[in-house]
Amino acid sequence: MIKEQYKYSELTSKIIGCSMEVHKILGNGFQEVIYQRALEKEMALQGLSFAREFEMPIFYKEEQIGTRRVDFLVEEVVSVELKALVKLEDVHLAQAINYLEAYNLEIGLLINFGAKSLEFKRLINPKYNQLNQENHNNQLNQRFRR
Repeated sequence: MIKEQYKYSELTSKIIGCSMEVHKILGNGFQEVIYQRALEKEMALQGLSFAREFEMPIFYKEEQIGTRRVDFLVEEVVSVELKALVKLEDVHLAQAINYLEAYNLEIGLLINFGAKSLEFKRLINPKYNQLNQENHNNQLNQRFRR
């Protein structure tokens, strides 16, 4: 069911549907990379635009301090982190939210193929608007200093 009040709900519903199809066919018990490859095939079949293992810069106080690869960046707006664990724990959720904040993306999905039933969490970056506003202000400040 698509909840239209959520941003990118149609897109996240498609990604979850693709994940359900993969889990239905493969079940649980494989390594994460197997699910990643299968999800890549399924999303391509559904016509979704994505980058797999997309390298994203990580910033600290506007300075790049490293990079991290997101499992999937879909339609350039939704990050998808995959797990193949018996049970998701709070640390996995915190990690996925930290990535959203570090990437400055608004919406993400945490999908776990390791349980008997597919588990997924829709994530919202609570700092998204604040970060955008700060970046915008910093860009303006840099232009005025020239």
